[in-house]
Amino acid sequence: MKTYSVVILISFGLTVFSSLQAKELSVPTGRVILTVTGAISNTNTANKTAEFDRQMLMDLDVITQQTETPWTEGIDTYKGPLLRSLLAVVGAKSDTLFVQALNDYNALVPVQDSYDYNLILAMEMNGKPMGVRNKGPLFLLYPFKESPELNNEVIHNRSVWQIKAINVE
Repeated sequence: MKTYSVVILISFGLTVFSSLQAKELSVPTGRVILTVTGAISNTNTANKTAEFDRQMLMDLDVITQQTETPWTEGIDTYKGPLLRSLLAVVGAKSDTLFVQALNDYNALVPVQDSYDYNLILAMEMNGKPMGVRNKGPLFLLYPFKESPELNNEVIHNRSVWQIKAINVE
């Protein structure tokens, strides 16, 4: 797998982020659990989309985060790739994401959120893979415990679970 530098520039008064490492996208060998479309420069399908299986996502910058959520009891430990790592790898070229769940629930998420906070695409909860019955396979998770100001209706609506696709708008 070849690596190269990617520069992400977000204009109009937003912060500039540069020198993120990106990997040339390989083709998924396992079941595809996420498709990224829209304003991206790195794809791995004939349709100019980026498809990811579980292992490809786990090969990104993965962190473990302990947090509470409005939908669970107590503090749980989540693990998954940073959203900003995914955006760097696909060469996202916009400031808004349209995140879509398996049940067609969707939310608009500002790309800036992924730089202001450690947003993860949670794939594991308390050491176990997250299945569809448990908000998986992917749950866009904000660090509610670390940043209590995120515990509001706007952010709750952006916290999509059972994610199947992200369109970079």
